[in-house]
Amino acid sequence: MENNAQITSSSDHDDFNALPQVSVKTLDKGFMINVLSEKSCPGLLVAVLEAFEDMGLNVLEARVSCADSFHLQAVGGENVEGESSMDAEAVKQAVMMSIKNWSETTEND
Repeated sequence: MENNAQITSSSDHDDFNALPQVSVKTLDKGFMINVLSEKSCPGLLVAVLEAFEDMGLNVLEARVSCADSFHLQAVGGENVEGESSMDAEAVKQAVMMSIKNWSETTEND
């Protein structure tokens, strides 16, 4: 009985890890954003870039690989127009929300 519980929790853990991982570091003038998935994610780049745009984050530099896996490394800087400043956690939450929304729309296809 105990083994079945372990298999179930392991399966749940795999489902959790199916979404791409996100990390955000604060730089002097912006953020370093990393999004990594072990599988290819068609449409994910567009979803993440739209999240940047919605936040008012300009992409200053980016590297993307999406052949067999997905890896985005981007340096983003805030638009100077507003007085509001965002923190790394807010950027991470916005990117994670865009990934969640992307994931739900791709599951429905």
